[in-house]
Amino acid sequence: MTSRILLFDPVERFVAGTVGQPGERTFFIQARQGSRLISVSLEKSQVQALADRLTYMVREIKQSDPTIAIPRLTRDDAPLETPIEEEFRVGVIGLAFDDARQLIQVDLQAVSEDDQDEPDFIDVDDLSGDQDILRVMISPSVANQFSQRALSVVSAGRQPCPFCGGPIDLRGHLCPRAVSYTHLRAHETLMN
Repeated sequence: MTSRILLFDPVERFVAGTVGQPGERTFFIQARQGSRLISVSLEKSQVQALADRLTYMVREIKQSDPTIAIPRLTRDDAPLETPIEEEFRVGVIGLAFDDARQLIQVDLQAVSEDDQDEPDFIDVDDLSGDQDILRVMISPSVANQFSQRALSVVSAGRQPCPFCGGPIDLRGHLCPRAVSYTHLRAHETLMN
């Protein structure tokens, strides 16, 4: 099987979003160009890492050339577009900057069944194999817009436990640190 490169150049909308309730959410990235819409699923940690890397990359682009204008776009809070049909699950993410066009290339490669120890990020020149790739060309402004929304989506999940930092499940939370603290307090009470 040969891989396909699903190219969005230029992309009209590039967003992260979720489907489902906190604790049971599925994370998606969508790219739209005209009537063409692609949705790929990925892990929450991958959305976080991509947002962080794009933020860092935009900062590096601005530092390397202060004359580059990066206008701030309005926040995209619209829901994911329907139908949400998973094209593939993302395994590897690649990023590159096309200096001549002043665009960031985001490559989202389908997960490989052969190798479960893939790195999260690699150079786009190293993407190989027979997995499909969603390739999206975005401006630094769109990268900032994507990152802002993605970080908001990631943080909109379950609230963290104040003791252990783990997510609190809607059906309850058995905190290992609170249990240890309660056990210690009970032991101290018995000793006194």
